[in-house]
Amino acid sequence: EVLTLLVLMYPLLRGLALHLHSAVTGSYIPGTHSIAFVNCLNEQIARDIARAIMDKKLAAYVNILPKSSALYFWKGELEESTEILLLVKTRTSKIGELSNYVRSIHPFEIPEIISLPIDQGNPLYLKWIEENVPRD
Repeated sequence: EVLTLLVLMYPLLRGLALHLHSAVTGSYIPGTHSIAFVNCLNEQIARDIARAIMDKKLAAYVNILPKSSALYFWKGELEESTEILLLVKTRTSKIGELSNYVRSIHPFEIPEIISLPIDQGNPLYLKWIEENVPRD
């Protein structure tokens, strides 16, 4: 019974240990922050969405990448278009809220909003993200 409890508690205990270690050493916990990718039809929409994200403090930094070609299937047909891509740097804990918000303002029926956790990086930059995106 104690073993079962320990097995069930392991993820929580590991998480607490990592946060304690991070607090003591100042080290980064992999996955604490993420980069979200959001595709946009044109530069004006991209700028409007990026500004809205920043106004809501859902990110510390948004890159607006220039036009790129895209190929994709839509309603069974192969489509080709140009898109603008946003790279959104934020806390991983904000990805759900970010995704919901972007879906509510994005003109696409099914906008691309995907994220990848940040494994490692410049500790000062990662701390800066943390300082500029409020906790939940």
